[in-house]
Amino acid sequence: MHTEIKYLYLKQHAVTAGLTDAQLLEMTNTVKVKNVKKGESVYMEDGFESRIYLLVKGKVKISEVDDRGDELIKEILTATEIFGDVSLDGSISDDEFAEALTENTVICSFRSAEFKQLMQTNVVLAMNFIQQVSGKFRRLENRHADLVFKDAKSRLISFFSDWARREGNRVGDKIKLNNYLTHNDIAGIISTSRQSVTTLLNELKDGGVIFYNRKHIELSDRCLVN
Repeated sequence: MHTEIKYLYLKQHAVTAGLTDAQLLEMTNTVKVKNVKKGESVYMEDGFESRIYLLVKGKVKISEVDDRGDELIKEILTATEIFGDVSLDGSISDDEFAEALTENTVICSFRSAEFKQLMQTNVVLAMNFIQQVSGKFRRLENRHADLVFKDAKSRLISFFSDWARREGNRVGDKIKLNNYLTHNDIAGIISTSRQSVTTLLNELKDGGVIFYNRKHIELSDRCLVN
């Protein structure tokens, strides 16, 4: 892939904010860029190689499968987030999967050792990376608190509230979302069954809190919890 294209993709990501042209061009020497189709694995081509991934365009689902074969969804990522070996110590679980949820998903990646080397000589890159990792930990803490202190319905409302804040568009007194998640996906995110998600969505729909179909979701302001 041409250096110019690599440069343009890298420039779009939050982790490179504030970098000079020279610093971005240096990163193009070691970056790998790939386009992933909906439903395809992100990690498959890289095997067991330890890499840090920058999501430039699209959405990615990070999940694991438990001993019973049930999918546990760890994160739903949007541009411009990071994933993979975020600890930069080669500690990606062999059971972790990364799947593109959208067509034409664009991802930049680096070998962990090479990215660590880049950060050692680039303070701005290192600070941006730390900010991204800190955001991940905050979301993980919030999700853990939801699992401990909230029932399934409250977790579902909290999930929609967070989703709306991150990706929603306000239209009048409603917030609209493009729906790219199945009931199974939502169940995996809030740690309940698909049947429970269906039942709860019907309750919220009957209560005028939400309108839901396969393509779009509309939320009332009552869904925007603190």
